[in-house]
Amino acid sequence: MPARAGGPIIGGRLNEPAATAYDDMPLTRFHLRVAVASTGGVFSDGFGLGIIGIALTLASVPLQLTPVWLGLLGGASLAGLFLGALLTGPAADQYGRRPVFAYNMALLAILSALQFLIQEPGQLLLVRLAIGFLLGTDYVVSKALLTEFTPRRVRGRVLSVLSVAWAGGYTCAYFVGFVLVSGGPDAWRWMLLTSALPCLAILPLRVTMSESPLWLASNGHAARAASVVLARFGSGVLPPLSAPVAPTRAGRWRQLASPAWRRRTMVACTFFTCQVIPYFAVGTFVSRVLDALHVRSSYVGGLVYNLALLAGAILGLVVVDRLSRRAFLIGSFTVTAIAMLVLSAAPDLPGAAIIALFAVIAGVLSGASNLVYVYLPELFPTDLRASGIGLAIAASRIGSAVSTFLLPVVVADLGVRLALAGCVAVLAVGGIVCYVWAPETKYVPLSASSEPAPT
Repeated sequence: MPARAGGPIIGGRLNEPAATAYDDMPLTRFHLRVAVASTGGVFSDGFGLGIIGIALTLASVPLQLTPVWLGLLGGASLAGLFLGALLTGPAADQYGRRPVFAYNMALLAILSALQFLIQEPGQLLLVRLAIGFLLGTDYVVSKALLTEFTPRRVRGRVLSVLSVAWAGGYTCAYFVGFVLVSGGPDAWRWMLLTSALPCLAILPLRVTMSESPLWLASNGHAARAASVVLARFGSGVLPPLSAPVAPTRAGRWRQLASPAWRRRTMVACTFFTCQVIPYFAVGTFVSRVLDALHVRSSYVGGLVYNLALLAGAILGLVVVDRLSRRAFLIGSFTVTAIAMLVLSAAPDLPGAAIIALFAVIAGVLSGASNLVYVYLPELFPTDLRASGIGLAIAASRIGSAVSTFLLPVVVADLGVRLALAGCVAVLAVGGIVCYVWAPETKYVPLSASSEPAPT
């Protein structure tokens, strides 16, 4: 039998290159397209949360906002985000990632545009709750879909871009607000309207996105999974081998609490919550904390703190695949706890030292926040991934909301050092839980996550 072009025949078959496993394929243009579609949504999320603070300052007089209304409107998105993340997880695990991923940006753009027409605080409250709900849906599906498409060797670096995108969107919102602040009595309306633009920009990539092959394979749609892999990556890549999940009467939250998965669920909720409590509490009131510590230039200190947040997110992207997940996680809790302990216990530090310690805390926490996008999805199998992410996000939103409310109260009533000591305790709890129970997931194939690794 004559040999065809491409190689000799061995044992009656062409000596062709072996097909590549789904998790081991090289990075392709389609992977970059999924990354842009996901990071664009996360950028929109950060922008939408960042712009409201500036807009409310200008809207206080025309909408006659009392302090109670300001608090309600400021927290509305976080409340909606809690519900969106909690409810979307099980739905995305049952019906797929694509239905939400494809269309939530369109709805978010519509709601963002509706803010321009607001006439009273109650209307804005309802819209902000709905916006927060959609942001919660995107926090879940963006992480899950990008995780399940990305090759394991570059998964950490690619997913870390989500963290930088969120920080970029939040920072961009402040820049846009600064540009529009002198735009007249309706400047706040234009600020809120601009949050529709990034949603619309990313929409074409969203609506043409394929369903996750891993989700398809694990839900009994092997032929569809193979079709997606062939269309997007060619015949040289094997479809994922994830076996269909056996039907179960237990709901997904009950499965997350089952003996097989409860440790990972606890690690996910604990590490995320213990990370965001000092991140948001100190970050939101950094100038007030610096004033309480008698730092002369609290404005400069706040500026350094925020620059350190952005620098830390970028540095985290660089190192996330150079360290083990456990080392990065436990090390970040250890470093920030020690720095916070020094701030709370040392009474006579010079202002420059205090600012430097706050910069260390900000940079390390921001760098470690990359693990929210990388480690969190790796903790769970495909059939529980969105539910696990959603539950951890919901837990973290409770922690961030409570801590943001309590920190200024504790500083005023009990002193700043006791407030910082509380942050030390939170960081210590996070570090201990992760040291005892956090598994290593670096380079583990997602198809191998159907059973938890021994701990």
